[in-house]
Amino acid sequence: MSPTLFCHHSLSDKMAAVARALETSNVTSIKSLAESPALSSVPSAYAFNINPNDEADPNDPEFAIPIVDMSLLTSGSPDQRTQIVHDLVKICEEWGFFIAINHGVPESLMKGMIEAYHGFFSLPDEEKEEFKSGNDVLEMFKYGTSYNLALDKVLLWRDFFKVRTHPEFHSHYKPASFSEISLEFSKRSREVALEITRAISESLGLEPDYIYNTMNMDRGLQMLAGNYYPPCPQPENAIGIPHHTDPGLVTLVIQNEMNGLQVEHNGKWLTVNGPPNGFFVNLADQMQILTNGKYKSVMHRATVNNKATRISIAIPHGPSIDTIIAPAPELCEREGQAPKYLAMNYKEYMQLVQSGKNYMKLTLDHIRA
Repeated sequence: MSPTLFCHHSLSDKMAAVARALETSNVTSIKSLAESPALSSVPSAYAFNINPNDEADPNDPEFAIPIVDMSLLTSGSPDQRTQIVHDLVKICEEWGFFIAINHGVPESLMKGMIEAYHGFFSLPDEEKEEFKSGNDVLEMFKYGTSYNLALDKVLLWRDFFKVRTHPEFHSHYKPASFSEISLEFSKRSREVALEITRAISESLGLEPDYIYNTMNMDRGLQMLAGNYYPPCPQPENAIGIPHHTDPGLVTLVIQNEMNGLQVEHNGKWLTVNGPPNGFFVNLADQMQILTNGKYKSVMHRATVNNKATRISIAIPHGPSIDTIIAPAPELCEREGQAPKYLAMNYKEYMQLVQSGKNYMKLTLDHIRA
């Protein structure tokens, strides 16, 4: 019997260690926690209930996600480009989200970027800890798990690593291939984002470079934000990232073969399933502010599963940090509307997003005029 008793005590010790770490907010890697043999259920600090009745039927035509063929914007006929621009009006008003295909970024580069992030998250915890930092929104590198362990009421089932890539590119040396791949991927994805903003400008009846110039996107803030979601023993009782909108203008997202991104549409949550070489594109808060609420900053979240690790990479594109964003006067005058949002500096807006007062709340609600 003694071997059995030894195993029992060993397992109990491991479970007690996990519990102590959770109580003191010392869990620095959800990857390590998820790989613990002592873990059979979701610890209470991570408890988050998802209502399955809130999820959309993906076979319902109402929830057919819009797809935008980028090649028709960049190399199609004038009539084809005009049609895409026209289609974007309804997409941006009703969804704030679409899947971009034929965008020109090689699938091999997208997969290489995911592999590079997998390599980073596979590093020993002590090496990743070198990049752990505080709450400065403009840090070059930032590694962690939840948003803010001191403020979060529910801890998140994900690890993340963020790298600032524009206006200055910050080279990262672990793993060895990360810097080279992330530089090329950042440049190519930025080209896609800028083409999208040009088309959106036109869809608003403005000059193609209106958003680029008004938002000072030559100095615009771009990040790479990789997320690692390990298998979860009770995925219905945990969350990768809770419901939120993004603070910038437009965010591109890629992922490995596992789904998990959900977007809110008509009061339901829809799991996004797209082609492996597509970009998921969501409009963000500064776009909603600039268009005075005409275009929608989409609410979205990341769910988890009990089968395999999901890796996603978000590439948020925003104004320059010193740009003051307000509803476009041209649009307000044309629509005969007063501005619905107060003007605010982009850096201050990002700081507001991270403040405790906005925990799981819409930051946009704090700047309504």
